[in-house]
Amino acid sequence: MSQLGGGIGTRGPGETQLETDRRKIYRRARHVKQQLENVRRTRAQQRQRRESVPVATVALVGYTNAGKSTLFNALTNAAVLESPRMFATLDPTLRTAALPSKRKVLLSDTVGFIRNLPHTLVTSFRATLEEVQRAALILRVSDASSPLSAEQDAQVDRVLKELEAGEKPTLHVKNKIDLLPPKQRDSLRDDSHTVHVSAAKGIGLTTLLDHIDHVLAEDALSRVHLRIPQKEGKALAMLEARSRIYSRQYKDGLVELEAEVPESLARKMKAWVLN
Repeated sequence: MSQLGGGIGTRGPGETQLETDRRKIYRRARHVKQQLENVRRTRAQQRQRRESVPVATVALVGYTNAGKSTLFNALTNAAVLESPRMFATLDPTLRTAALPSKRKVLLSDTVGFIRNLPHTLVTSFRATLEEVQRAALILRVSDASSPLSAEQDAQVDRVLKELEAGEKPTLHVKNKIDLLPPKQRDSLRDDSHTVHVSAAKGIGLTTLLDHIDHVLAEDALSRVHLRIPQKEGKALAMLEARSRIYSRQYKDGLVELEAEVPESLARKMKAWVLN
């Protein structure tokens, strides 16, 4: 093990095989860290561009195999891989979803948590988990049919605190209620913090979207009374696409509307708002 070597890239005088292996491993680890840092920097730039537009990000988190990707696909009509395998989701996937108020949100599917998530893995998934840190709302998805559901929820809470995201607005989404006995399923009740769904069967998704709409503070909703000339087709089309209209009346070339609009749209309609 103490043989001498010559030439570039081989062992130097007196360098043992163990020292050579350590040097190669250190070089490889440094390269991987640089790649992770490049990914983190790219994701940060992408987030900055997204945050310049008033579209909130909603992050799905939960224990591995809680059904996050299935729920993500059900809410966004995406085609993210759905698998019971650990860490089937590695990169954060973002897709838009429309809320009942017609506001748009970005949903982010994240890596599944496990018990005693090692610090080395937290570092490896940092670029993915930063989506959780920057999210406006966290959907904490759990498997309602699992006998270990309470223990898994506690582990998710622990990881969220480690990510300094424990104080963020959160909705608890209890998934897979279709796997519960009928009597137990009928006894479930939603409240302001908890929604029961079956992503695979499409149960409770409308209620979940209503809850997200109510909780999100970004681009807040307000109810306004508007009087807009009919010739302002662009403004009327914008209202139709981005607001919830409760009443509409046509009179003398004007359209009177009562609508619930996001703040960003209300600013554009300021000239036609009736006090």
